[in-house]
Amino acid sequence: MTYEELLIDADDAGIVVKEKKLNGSDGRVWNNRVAIRRNIPTSIEKSCVLAEELGHYYTSSGDITRLGNTESQKQERKARLYGYNLKIGLIGIIKAYKHGCRNRYEMADFLDVTEEYLTEAISCYKSKYGKYVLFDNYTIYFEPYFGVLELKSAEVSK
Repeated sequence: MTYEELLIDADDAGIVVKEKKLNGSDGRVWNNRVAIRRNIPTSIEKSCVLAEELGHYYTSSGDITRLGNTESQKQERKARLYGYNLKIGLIGIIKAYKHGCRNRYEMADFLDVTEEYLTEAISCYKSKYGKYVLFDNYTIYFEPYFGVLELKSAEVSK
C-alpha cells in the first residue's frame, strides 16, 4: 500500500494522521491520532513509518517507549509485524516474484518500501516461520538464502 492508500485507510478507520515536527522518533501514536515526522524525505519512507504506527494503533496498549521491558518488546514486534503484513505480506513477496523481481532492490521498488524495511520484514518473517513457509502453491525460503519457489500442481498434491 502506498502512503496515500494508508492515509485513506486510516481516515476510514477514524484515525487522524498529521505530519508534524517530531524529535527522537519518526512516528508516534496517541489514542486515535498518529503523528509522522514531517521531514521524512520520501513518501515511500513515510508509508513504512505509517504502516508501523498503524500496527501500534491496532496492536499496542500503554506506553511502550521503554524497550528494555519484555512486554514493550513484544508489543513492538507485534506492531512491526502488522506493518510488514500491511505493506508487504507473504502475498506481496509472491507477487514481486511473479512480477519478475530477482533481487531486494527490485522487490522493494515493486512493493513501494525501502530496502531496509524489506530486509527487516524478511528477518521478522524468518523469526516467525523458520527456514521457509508454504503459502498458496509457493515456498518462500528464508534460509540459507532468501528465495521463492513455485510448486507445480503435482508437487502440491504429494
